[in-house]
Order: sequence, then C-alpha cells, then structure tokens
Amino acid sequence: MLPLLFLLLSAAYPVLGQEKACTALPATISYAANPKLPDPFLLIGGTRLTEKGQWLCRKEEIRQLFQRYSYGKLPPKPSSVTASISGNSLKITVTDGGKSMSFSVSIKLPSSGSAPFPAIIAYGGSSLPIPNTVATITYQNFDMAADNGRGKGKFYDLYGSSHNAGGMIAAAWGVDRIIDALELTPGAQINPKRVGVTGCSRNGKGSMIAGAFVDRIALALPQEGGQSAAGCWRIADEIQKNGTKVETAHQIVNGDTWFSTDFPKYVDAVPTLPWDNHMLHALYAYPPRGLLIIENTAIDYLGPTSNYHCATAGRKVHEALGVKDYFGFSQNTHSDHCGFPKAQQPELTAFIDRFLLEKDTKTDFWKTDGKWPIDEKRWIDWNTPTLS
Repeated sequence: MLPLLFLLLSAAYPVLGQEKACTALPATISYAANPKLPDPFLLIGGTRLTEKGQWLCRKEEIRQLFQRYSYGKLPPKPSSVTASISGNSLKITVTDGGKSMSFSVSIKLPSSGSAPFPAIIAYGGSSLPIPNTVATITYQNFDMAADNGRGKGKFYDLYGSSHNAGGMIAAAWGVDRIIDALELTPGAQINPKRVGVTGCSRNGKGSMIAGAFVDRIALALPQEGGQSAAGCWRIADEIQKNGTKVETAHQIVNGDTWFSTDFPKYVDAVPTLPWDNHMLHALYAYPPRGLLIIENTAIDYLGPTSNYHCATAGRKVHEALGVKDYFGFSQNTHSDHCGFPKAQQPELTAFIDRFLLEKDTKTDFWKTDGKWPIDEKRWIDWNTPTLS
C-alpha cells in the first residue's frame, strides 16, 4: 500500500504539471566552495523548501545536476520499444531517431509463489541470495555500455559513440527499457510494479544510479559500491588526506568510463560542486521506494566512514518526507569483497519482504560495526526542516 504522503503529494502536486512549473537550471552555476555536504533542501535559486510538495522540483533539479556534472544525459523514453519472450529469454528491441538495436535479458522464475512474480534485475548476476519467491532477471549491463572503452555498447549503437553519457547512466537507461518490456509482455510472468535492482562493486554504483533515475524500481539493493553509491566525494577526499587509500572522484576518472565525458573537469574541485552523493540517496524519497545500502567496513578502498556519514545525510530527506524507514543501511566487516555475511540477512529479507513481496514488515535498519566517531556536524551544516 502506498504511504499517505505519496497519495497526498500525488493529488496536490501532479508530477508532470509540477515539473512544467519548475525553474530550469541556469546555464552556469556558481557555488561557493564548501567542504561540508550541500543542503539537499536548498534550491539552486536560493529558496529553501518549506512544503513537501516543493520536493518535486528539487528532485528534478538534483537529477539535472547529476546529469550535467557527473553521469551524462539520460535520454527520454525512445519512440518505440517492443519485446518478445522465448523460453527464459526476454528480447527487447528499441527504436529511436531512425536507429534500432536489440538486447536480451534472462529470467529465472521462482520455485514457489504464483505469477505474476516480483523480480530483481541483477547487474551481471546477483551476489546476494535471492529468495525462491522472487524471480531473477540477469542483465548483462556491459553489453549495454562497455566497461573497457568509452562509447561502446548497445546504448551507443543507438545514440552514437560521442554521446556524453557514462556507462552507468547508459545502463540505467537499459533498466528502464527492461521494465518497458515487462509491461508489454505478460508472458514473462513478472509483475512490473514489483521489480528491484542489485549489483556489487562498480555494479553497486550502477544499481544505485538505476534506482535513483528509474522511479518504477520498487527496491534497490546496491552492494559494496563505495563512492557514488553509498559514499560522498567530499568525505572520500578528506579520508585520503588522512593517508587512507580510498576511491576518490579524481581517481575514478582515470581509465574508467562509468561517468560522463564532462566529469573529469570537476574532480579537482569537489568542494565547489553544488551536489554530492547524499543527494543521490534522496532521489528515492519521492515517489517513496525501498533502498537498502549494503556495505563492508573491512575494505578501506570502499570508504566505510564516507559511506556511513554520506548515507546518514541522504536519509534526512526521507525523514523530512515521512518515509525514513524506506531507507536502510547495513555495514558489516568481512574479508571477501561482494561476499554476503549472514549478519546482514535479516535486513535483506525484511526489505525484499516489504517492497517486493508486499508483506507488512519493519525495515527501520541503520547498522554499522564501524568504530569511528559518529559526528553528524562534521559533514552537515544545515538542519532538517519540518515540511508542511
């Protein structure tokens, strides 16, 4: 059942109508350098949110900021999407701008329950245990956007190799098309309104971004994605200054094609960015959808301190909108990257039960076994408003 907040906002602020009234981003943005995390409740024009309905414009603004500075442009829905199912393979054909391309995903139906089934789209396959009541859709995201060369893959076959989109936003576009196909293909036996997404490491980043930009995703389970999934670039830079080897914005653009062609312009000036990755988390707050960040305190490169404090800041938006328990965080020490310790199973089960299996389950998890000081004021110099 949708929460009362969602119903009230939907009635009072229809999404399309509200987006038309939103102010476009200015061509240039001058943002004073700030080592702390930018205020997610402050519009670029200087107005601070006082009403819940205003979040719709702020959400659109944040999405535009990420596309401009970090991920590249997410194309709108293409002119045509068709799909067909054969055995366990769902073939999707997309046509736009006079070009066409096709890709396929495999579907493993659950061994119990009844159709249409909930499902999890797994980037490259899941490293999380998916219960036998939930289907697994395996998405070869590197076919959509190659991991070893910019401008290669099905997305770029359609939109051109010079498109500024990085691989992660291109893969998110592909997730959107998978859901299009599920809506068109009842024979796939999947409920398109109960679809989650997961991935680990670089695909943890990818699954986080997919859920943030595709509102039809009911649950995101990003695993050990580190920065640009759980963590913030500002905090990672500070960790590095303390001598810890951690993934930073400056490092990640060297050889990786995950981000836009424009992101390298900004990585040496992170404190001047009008956003950080806590705002990525905030994009899940409306329409309210499940988000469980699964992280590992044993691997310094993932930036465990950054992950915890960044997510804590992002959750302030959920708190202000009355959906705090939609966002969970689980951070546990274990030696194997992309392994899954039993200690994290209760929160994973609870989130899948609630957001995919529609059970009345509590999901108010916020857990870490990290031993660092928990000091919100170190990174947050704004307050969480009471929105009317």
